[in-house]
Amino acid sequence: MPNRPWCILSRQTVSIATVPKDSFNREIDYLRISLTDRCNLRCVYCMPLNGLRFCSNGELLTAAEIETVVRAALRSGFRKFRLTGGEPTLRPDLLEIVQRLAALGGVRDLALTTNAILMARLARPLKDAGLRRVNVHLDSLNPATVERQMRWGTLADIWKGLAACEEAGLTPIKLNAVVAAGYNENEVADLAQLTLERDWHVRFIELMPLGGGECARLAMQRYVSNIETRRRIEEALGPLAPLEASSPSDESRNFRLPNARGVVGFISPVSEPYCGTCNRMRLTADGKFHLCLLNDDELDVRQVLRSGAHDAEERVAQILLKAVQVKPTGHHLLEGRSTEHRSMFQIGG
Repeated sequence: MPNRPWCILSRQTVSIATVPKDSFNREIDYLRISLTDRCNLRCVYCMPLNGLRFCSNGELLTAAEIETVVRAALRSGFRKFRLTGGEPTLRPDLLEIVQRLAALGGVRDLALTTNAILMARLARPLKDAGLRRVNVHLDSLNPATVERQMRWGTLADIWKGLAACEEAGLTPIKLNAVVAAGYNENEVADLAQLTLERDWHVRFIELMPLGGGECARLAMQRYVSNIETRRRIEEALGPLAPLEASSPSDESRNFRLPNARGVVGFISPVSEPYCGTCNRMRLTADGKFHLCLLNDDELDVRQVLRSGAHDAEERVAQILLKAVQVKPTGHHLLEGRSTEHRSMFQIGG
């Protein structure tokens, strides 16, 4: 919608298909959409301080192109959508993107992954635009650790954003903490303790070596198994009672502390891979379907979107269904192989 102020559109009807299955009989119905590879943090395991190259504005998919991809995904049987980055709140047209997608019939879930630094002013407008919930990245409740591990950000700014998300009703709030030895492994119980008084989901994520370079090397050197993280939490706060999975494809194994309101979760791609129940496909900010987080396989859709073809949506749907069919069975971390061409900030988690 160039040269037009952001506004609410009426709900639009989109043809919806049955959920597609890949060659391993997994139902794939969840598309994670990276809006940008830029970020206002420089987490030590994700983005180096120097030597970065970001997509130009012309390389990024536009709001209209993202809508076309989601329309194609809906007609292919997808139901859930998450906006990621880099940091998606850096997109100046984020409200328009959310509004466009929320107006499409068949979107059962529309969520956002963010570091929350800009959410103090964006939470309410995003909720009004149709966003339903958020995942917030926060590695520690210690201001010094946040500045050392996440870099360029402060706990105070993130906490203001969290409070705004909760007030706006972007719930249930999920906190994602990446655990790194020598940084925050001794502080995991502090994060888990938030669930005693809040109905938040606090989830601990194992480091993954993506993209090569210094961040991938740090991920291998600073890896902490969630077995160890759980042990630290239980020693400090008591036993964790397992919860029944809300969905077979939930990557988090969820627990509750005694008398807690919220949930403690563990996302363990290294020690407890969940590839067998994966339901996800990823769209990179520059218009590629990334078939598996920890593999380099991709299929391009930007070329079709910019071809001027009258049937671009149908052709994107065909590419997406092909991507589903060739989706790998899982990662090869135990064999020492991971992504080489993209880092985490270029894929979107």
